[in-house]
Amino acid sequence: MNSIRIYFDHAATTPVRREVADAMRDAADQSNFNPSSLHFEGRRARAALDAARDRVAAAIGSNRDEIVFTSGGTEAGNLALLGAVRAAPRPAHVVASAIEHHAVLAALDRLREEGFETSLVPVDREGRVDPAGFERSLGPHTVLASIMYANNEVGTVQPIAELSEIARHRGALFHTDAVAVPCWLPIDVSALGVDLLSISAHKFYGPKGVGLLYVRRGVPLAPLTAGGGQESGRRAGTENLAGIVGMARALELAVAERAQMSREVAALRDCLEAGIRSRVPGASVNAGGASRLANCCNLSFAGVDPAALIIALDLAGVSASVGSACTSGTLEPSHVLAAMAAEGGGPASGVRFSLGTATTPAEVERVVAIVPAVIADLRALAPPVAFAGGMGRLETNRARLEAGA
Repeated sequence: MNSIRIYFDHAATTPVRREVADAMRDAADQSNFNPSSLHFEGRRARAALDAARDRVAAAIGSNRDEIVFTSGGTEAGNLALLGAVRAAPRPAHVVASAIEHHAVLAALDRLREEGFETSLVPVDREGRVDPAGFERSLGPHTVLASIMYANNEVGTVQPIAELSEIARHRGALFHTDAVAVPCWLPIDVSALGVDLLSISAHKFYGPKGVGLLYVRRGVPLAPLTAGGGQESGRRAGTENLAGIVGMARALELAVAERAQMSREVAALRDCLEAGIRSRVPGASVNAGGASRLANCCNLSFAGVDPAALIIALDLAGVSASVGSACTSGTLEPSHVLAAMAAEGGGPASGVRFSLGTATTPAEVERVVAIVPAVIADLRALAPPVAFAGGMGRLETNRARLEAGA
């Protein structure tokens, strides 16, 4: 295995920034106490929590009482869908795109089991939601629509302001999963016109296990957890104060550096794509014709199994993925690429290279040099190694590649 690693999987998670870790250490004294306690130590913890809430609210253009702290993007998305729909009068209908994160799709499954009607809006071959098609999906009983701001696998950016306005005119609430966005696109809840918005700190160089849900004033929300009255009764449980302070600092840094980082990383991504495509026959960029996140590069290679490629790249010192980190360990086909292929006949599998704010031109050049050689080796394998299956099969295939099978 190569000892010099190149990490191109920032869409799965990002390392905690030094400034964020420092902020969390500085909050150590307050985080040892419960913000709900009435004594001196509790009031100090409450003051730190309130300050972090104010900073987060300012970063996304909301009011402080519209912020609900959660354990991450999955909980925030579940709270948005389950909480808003369960609080709505029946009959109730929910709409989401076919390329939502599995957290949203699983919440839809739960709602369907509870008797609510759900619909999935298709996307085109670039992963885009058509506003006219979205409007046609809304019915007289639609209470909520959920369309992600930008896709975590291929990077396609959706016209959220336009879609949320359509939903509003039809009397439906609108949620957007903005987990993939903070480092790359502006988040202003007023400009976007959303009622609910979810993010997760570990996607923008903050700690794992903390996120938030923006809930516009007046939006009814049934809590998922029973317990104390934390988060204005919308999310029971003692707040993760150190994590919240870290998230606030990470979000401030993301906002301050967003414009410059987006330009620089997009240029590196374009170099990566151009370099690989010029050297690898049969390489194509998924969603290459759409407006995309600056850091996201999803490529398909004719005649190469994506899981095999991921293993071979890992052995060569490059970390990439076949899609969402929440499901990539199962080696299931990407539901995102499958939805795109259904509309346009494109590839239903691919490999995601996701760059970070610290990615260097030298790293891009090295990956451009490594990928063609790895692809050539995989295409030369005869007979091809089968790579479908779960984690047990993955480890078997890794051993075969290491042995030169």
